[in-house]
Amino acid sequence: MRDAGCGQVEASWSGREVRVIGWVHRRRDLGGLFFVDLRDRTGLLQLSFGPEWSDAAGLELVTELNPEDVVQATGVVAPRPEPNPDMLTGEIEIRVSSLRRVSVSDPLPILVYQPPDEELPSEELRLKHRILDLRRPEMQRNLRLRHVATNAVRASLTEQGFVEIETPLLTRQTPEGARDYLVPSRVHQGRFFALPQSPQLYKQLLMCGGFDRYFQIAKCLRDEDLRADRQPEFTQIDVEMAFVEQDDVFRAAEKMFARVWRDGLERELPVPFRRLPHAEAMERYGTDKPDLRIPWEIRDFTDALTGIGFGIFDGAARAGGRVRGLVLPGGAALSRSRIAHYDRLAQEAGAKGALWLKRTADGWSGPPAKVVGEEVARALEAEFGVGEGDLVFLVAGVDAESSPALDRLRRGAARELGAVDESGEEWLWITEFPLYERDPDTGLPVPAQHAFTMPADPDPERLREDPLSVNAIAYDIVYNGIELASGSIRCHLPEVQRVILEATGLTPEEVEARFGFLLEAFRYGVPPHGGFAVGMDRLVAEMAGCASIRDVIAFPKTAAARGLLERSPSSVTPAELEELGISVTGETVTGA
Repeated sequence: MRDAGCGQVEASWSGREVRVIGWVHRRRDLGGLFFVDLRDRTGLLQLSFGPEWSDAAGLELVTELNPEDVVQATGVVAPRPEPNPDMLTGEIEIRVSSLRRVSVSDPLPILVYQPPDEELPSEELRLKHRILDLRRPEMQRNLRLRHVATNAVRASLTEQGFVEIETPLLTRQTPEGARDYLVPSRVHQGRFFALPQSPQLYKQLLMCGGFDRYFQIAKCLRDEDLRADRQPEFTQIDVEMAFVEQDDVFRAAEKMFARVWRDGLERELPVPFRRLPHAEAMERYGTDKPDLRIPWEIRDFTDALTGIGFGIFDGAARAGGRVRGLVLPGGAALSRSRIAHYDRLAQEAGAKGALWLKRTADGWSGPPAKVVGEEVARALEAEFGVGEGDLVFLVAGVDAESSPALDRLRRGAARELGAVDESGEEWLWITEFPLYERDPDTGLPVPAQHAFTMPADPDPERLREDPLSVNAIAYDIVYNGIELASGSIRCHLPEVQRVILEATGLTPEEVEARFGFLLEAFRYGVPPHGGFAVGMDRLVAEMAGCASIRDVIAFPKTAAARGLLERSPSSVTPAELEELGISVTGETVTGA
């Protein structure tokens, strides 16, 4: 039906007759001459209609065309009188001799051709009419970029000796930090499969099975509480390697990311990435996902600002806390209302608030200014570099309160004051994560990442007696303040693995019931192994410069976990439920 795609017609074809087909992107009437921008996946192409070269039927039909009609045009390639440098085919047009309308479009609920000065429709409307939204050039670009990135992952890992293997989607429940989606078994009524939150256990079993380099572009599903930019189903680049140490995993991952950046963005990625221990990241930046495009670091002001008569600081120190803060160069320009805004942000993050000090030509101002004498002023200037025009934010309390607050202040104020190097790309490995963290509700240790990570000190007695003191051989990849990948060296020692699971509150019987198949595999010569997983959706969104991962997924769910296009989830009939041995109580909600 066509000789070439719209974006594939070349200037060297001038004088050649071609046939093209696509959607009517835009139509223009210039008083007897008509122009149609025709669109397909390859790009845009101008069709021109005039009485000297177009037949009467074509001239009549072009006046009736609707946006998004599908038309087939035959004509001669000719130089465009006024080239358009913004179009791939902007030097040429097709002077149409005959035109055929293949299908007719109804009036559009949302526009595919979006004038530059108009805002996009609401995301809900775009998701409801996703077929039209997918036709927009931006969405076409995003999903093509995703295709290139996926191919680059496969190419890099294949070149490094990895084998792509699919793992089951129908599996059993495992504790991975979120609720499982459950699938009832018709054959075994009363029993349920779980959809995988990740292929974690299967990829470890593959290491036991002798496939020492595995990868998969895996669908993962988590029944999480609603969050703005999370999807109940997401895509993960899943990688596992046997007979490796941490550095081996790092090299494989860096090669893969470098290939993705080169193929997808035509940019070279400097490797190796820098490394930062988790404890140091928390001390310097208040987060394990620091954005290193921001030059500011958190400082400890405790010694300088306690014992000088300011009760809030002294009280925090007596209670086992510290006074930590940020120096904002040029921050004295912030108004009182903006400073109050950041105080509220600190409270929202769990601190009691943020105090401030300004240094201007008139001296010091702010709540603690009355106790800033000459000696303290000299310390602030010499030790902390506070100069005229600067602002200091201070948070007093234990680190668990001050770190999240200062992280939020650092990111927010840096954007407002223009301190983020938007042209930069900062990659780093966060290493030496704690193995456990304390559950705030139960007080029990819970795995900081997951329960299959090798402790840096695999002493069973220490794990039993003081699990919160143990670090893990675990790591994340952080890009511009966003976690793109997470991984670890896995625990391949069966007895240590049992202790790790029991420390989370599981009884020996529960460990056997849930994970006996894994521990059984470990009895027959398990290799040391480790790996990583990358959130594919987030990776492509960052590459494409999209604020939402929904803009790089063909058919995403809303933040309420609903599919507006296909109206899912939907109700099922009583007969279908009866066949599965399921009864439903409460109100039945049908698909919207």
